[in-house]
Amino acid sequence: MIADEQTLARLMVASQKGDQQSYTVLLTEVQLWLERYFRRRCPPAQLDDLVQEVMMAVHNKRATFDTDRPFLPWLAAIARYRWVDHLRKVYRNAEEGLEDYDAPEDSDEEAVLARLSLERMFVHIPDKQSDVIEMVKIEGLSIREAAERSGQTESAVKVNIHRGLKKLSALIEKAE
Repeated sequence: MIADEQTLARLMVASQKGDQQSYTVLLTEVQLWLERYFRRRCPPAQLDDLVQEVMMAVHNKRATFDTDRPFLPWLAAIARYRWVDHLRKVYRNAEEGLEDYDAPEDSDEEAVLARLSLERMFVHIPDKQSDVIEMVKIEGLSIREAAERSGQTESAVKVNIHRGLKKLSALIEKAE
């Protein structure tokens, strides 16, 4: 079951009053909502950890929920702040890993940084789009070769490249 706003708010109010069964149902629904929320925002390997972090925050902040306000915006705010914290931590770790490396003067540091940025952006588009973009635009394969390697038709490869690049472009513009 995926509960609606009113049901979630009622479950939270009952949970604040000590109803353990309502709290269990609430946490189950919150987990489902968070999995959907983060599925397109982070790599699958990081999904469970991020959901658990937010669920712990919800548990710790449940007393701050104002019963006169809607539940989902409160949950979404917590999720968004945890996601931003998570992104900062991931980027900081990636940068620290690069700082520890003593690169020679004639290094490919810019190419490595561009590749890391590209990988970070690829998590925001479907795999079929990122795969064919990489094959055609980065590796230099032809549309036909990418179609054969990916198992897609040539038309699907062209469409996926177009849609993927359009989404990546929108992400870049949004970040600026």
